[in-house]
Amino acid sequence: MKNIIKISLMAACVGLGLTSCQSDLTSLNDDPKHPSILPSENLLATAMYQSSYYMDNPSVNFNNYRFFTQQWAETQYPDETQYNLVTRNQPRNHFNRMYVYSINNIKQAKANLKNEVETDENVRTNKLATLEIEEIFIWENLVDTYGDVPYSESFKPDENLTPKYDDAKTIYLDLIKRIDAATAMIKPSVTGYADLVYGGNMNKWKKFANSIKLRLGMNLADADPALAQSTVESAIAGGVISSDDEAYKFKYDGNTFSNPVFDNLVASNRNDFIPSELTIKTMSTLADPRMEVWFTKVKGVYKGGVFGELNDPYSDFSHLGDYFRSPTTASNLLSYAEVAFLKAEAAARGYSVGGTAADLYIAAVTESMRENGVSPANTATYLAANPLNITNWKQSIGTQAWIAMFNKGFASWNFTRRLDYPVLVNPPKSNLSSVPYRMPYSDQEYVLNGDNVKAAAAKIGGDKATTKLFWDKF
Repeated sequence: MKNIIKISLMAACVGLGLTSCQSDLTSLNDDPKHPSILPSENLLATAMYQSSYYMDNPSVNFNNYRFFTQQWAETQYPDETQYNLVTRNQPRNHFNRMYVYSINNIKQAKANLKNEVETDENVRTNKLATLEIEEIFIWENLVDTYGDVPYSESFKPDENLTPKYDDAKTIYLDLIKRIDAATAMIKPSVTGYADLVYGGNMNKWKKFANSIKLRLGMNLADADPALAQSTVESAIAGGVISSDDEAYKFKYDGNTFSNPVFDNLVASNRNDFIPSELTIKTMSTLADPRMEVWFTKVKGVYKGGVFGELNDPYSDFSHLGDYFRSPTTASNLLSYAEVAFLKAEAAARGYSVGGTAADLYIAAVTESMRENGVSPANTATYLAANPLNITNWKQSIGTQAWIAMFNKGFASWNFTRRLDYPVLVNPPKSNLSSVPYRMPYSDQEYVLNGDNVKAAAAKIGGDKATTKLFWDKF
């Protein structure tokens, strides 16, 4: 019963409001027979699992990134591809997972780390840097999903139960500063936590941090070109992810924890998702060899579902193939392919990133092909037929990045919002006036933090999925 009450409280205490309930949660954890303070390493593991699983989750109940980019279609229940974000409370669910189950655990891990015995202070420093970088990663997801969010006053229950919503660009600037500070802290000659992504390899954590900085910088490209260029060039100079081995990939054992795509395609025993018609037509036009890896055929051809419509029966359409159906596939949340495409885009914008746009475009496409098991010969054929069009680089890079990020929904959404390719058409039965550019705020915030969320909504031009983020200028 205690656990049931605790879960109910957590569900009611959304990110910012949730932190105001910290004392109640703490009292429920009191147990004289068991230790009441969790090791910071356990809290980090929980935060990494929760954030990774739910950033990558294709469930209709959570982030819906794969529908925002129109890469997946639905079969019997098309509400989410018609952009109904109310019935299943997706904004609330994602908000809670990132604030309550993820950042809240990182904050507590930082507090607990201070009191833990550590014989090597350099190791302690690396642990703190790891916690900081992981927290920044989750903040970046929040601000690029919602826009203005509670930040500077959040997680301070003793000071403020109703934190303000901070300006999204101001959060960006602070995250960049925090990345610089965290990477400067790192002692590369020693380890940190035996964490679930990099196993304490601090050189990889540093490259991951600079790759987040690269993401932030590229998103600033149209909103603040000078700051974008300096941020991107600084990130590249500091060292970003340069191989698949350095990508941020959360691993699942397939028993206690399974990949979220597997859970939705296989373990659910449902047939709700198929590749969209836009995906199939785009890749078919380009003669993309990744189709053979990703999709099944129907009577010898690939057939995608109409986005925003019923696509029934399931057997009439191409399916997501075995490539997506392993319980142990890692959630690749900041991949080498993504970094390579970001570098290609940066070069096309005239930034100094160590290569030409054409060469970096080749490197990016090549990495995506390698990642998906396509042979070098087929990759060469594809690149010869689909070179970078430097006069319309946004279309070339945008379309190729969208394809490469097919199973990396959040990354794909960033590319489509920033580059506006491929062109996404609002489905006829849409509940919105356009495709989504952000996730609306959690409905619980209007109960727990009403004045501040209403002020934030007014500031950004309305709490609507069609309101663009500050960096999405075109």
